[in-house]
Amino acid sequence: MIYTVTFNPAIDYVIKVDNLTLGQVNRTTREYIFCGGKGINVSHLLANLGVDSVGLGFIAGFTGDVIESGAKELGFKPDFIRVREGMTRINVKVKSNEESEINGLGPVIHDDELEQMFKKLDELEDGDILVLAGSIPSSMSDNIYRDIMADLKDRGVMIVVDATKDLLLNVLEYHPFLIKPNNHELGEIFDVKLTTREEVIPYGRKLQEKGARNVLVSMAGEGAVLIAEDGQVFDTPAPKGKLINGVGAGDSMVAGFVAGWIEKQDYEYAFHMGVASGSASAFSENLATKREISEVLKRVEVTCKR
Repeated sequence: MIYTVTFNPAIDYVIKVDNLTLGQVNRTTREYIFCGGKGINVSHLLANLGVDSVGLGFIAGFTGDVIESGAKELGFKPDFIRVREGMTRINVKVKSNEESEINGLGPVIHDDELEQMFKKLDELEDGDILVLAGSIPSSMSDNIYRDIMADLKDRGVMIVVDATKDLLLNVLEYHPFLIKPNNHELGEIFDVKLTTREEVIPYGRKLQEKGARNVLVSMAGEGAVLIAEDGQVFDTPAPKGKLINGVGAGDSMVAGFVAGWIEKQDYEYAFHMGVASGSASAFSENLATKREISEVLKRVEVTCKR
């Protein structure tokens, strides 16, 4: 089974406003509400591909009810822990002449509630896949991903980590199955600027030397690179298409890769599926459907290097 963890889920309220003017009353021209959070996005895309998963995380208040019911509507099983203080956050994304975001705080997670999460994770078995993705609430330790991986060490659980700098670096000693930095995040780790697919390869290998098994680097319009644990390196330019909404594209790439790996246990095919899923979501108002992914998959051109 695949389990995704979203420590800090959110209701994403996306609005479009013509010529936003600060200090004035502005009216929306279009608006959308999504259940957000990186782990939730991964489970959503997996469901679109017909792959079952369980969504773990923390919810609170009436907004938490929306997340739970939304998960069921999206097609995956919610197994969230309800906490007693605060509320699941609402993130407002304003699309106008410029894009702006206002992100809510999220609930306070107490030690006994976190312990409930560890009890759920203790039930994972050999061959299960766990996706740890996104930010963590301010009430939790920055070492939470590392603590989870230490707890699951030598259990045969394949762990995917999609997180930034310190959250990512802290887990490498526990050999995650897959990590997915983008080129900017990878460059930040090593204090360099990375703009081409060729440039990211040696730095991806440095993360393998630190413990990562497979390194998938997303690069928006430049494409993507996979440095696989068997020594193969795959890269592809971005499939052609009109960018409509980049939110969730990276999460879709993770989901597509995982779905592809489950289907064939082949890194090249998993990379194909990851790139197609991420791009298809970027070309869509919402996360991509299976049909949309299949169409983009036909346009993915992968080069293999040793």
